[in-house]
Amino acid sequence: MRSGAGPVTAYDDLPYTRGGTVDRSEVGALVQSAVDGDTAAWKAIVEGLSPLVWSVVRAHRLSDADGHEVYQTVWFRFAQHLGRIREPDKAGSWLASTARNECLKVIKSLRRLTPTDDPQLLDRVSEDRTPEQSVLDSEEAAAQSERVRHLWQEFEALGERCRQLLRVLISSPPPSYQEVSAALGIAVGSIGPMRQRCLRRLRARLDARGAL
Repeated sequence: MRSGAGPVTAYDDLPYTRGGTVDRSEVGALVQSAVDGDTAAWKAIVEGLSPLVWSVVRAHRLSDADGHEVYQTVWFRFAQHLGRIREPDKAGSWLASTARNECLKVIKSLRRLTPTDDPQLLDRVSEDRTPEQSVLDSEEAAAQSERVRHLWQEFEALGERCRQLLRVLISSPPPSYQEVSAALGIAVGSIGPMRQRCLRRLRARLDARGAL
């Protein structure tokens, strides 16, 4: 069995937010089928749960190269342990926990908290525009781009824990609280209240800036 292949583009590009989906109620059965050699089941697992893995990587703000390495390592380890996972229906939590551990290993090895080349995710649209497209952009689009830029500037000003949590929660498909707990080491019962506090802080910062 082979490990999952990473997306063609960088982990912060569109495939990250538009990855495949898999019904969590079917994960256990898919894992068992993959153990039995069903390549279609393996593909469904990789496509469905890759967005969760990427969300954990992104939450730890690894560089593009380190992120891809962690992604490949996680799926390699998953393939290695596929037949020994005690609770196949919780494969998502296993992947999230493994991704978190691998990210922390990379961060520790580099002796840093955050990379120096953090991708400016929200500027992708403006960066990719051609000069012709820029000329044709409407004032409304420009205003929207400015609002988005303000949003993410204030987002980056939040505490590290809030940024990690919100990055994971906005992944698609949205992870379960059990998966978030495994990815970030936060108690399941604390995730909801912490999410609300983080969102209130973000809204307060945007209100103060007049960006809402």
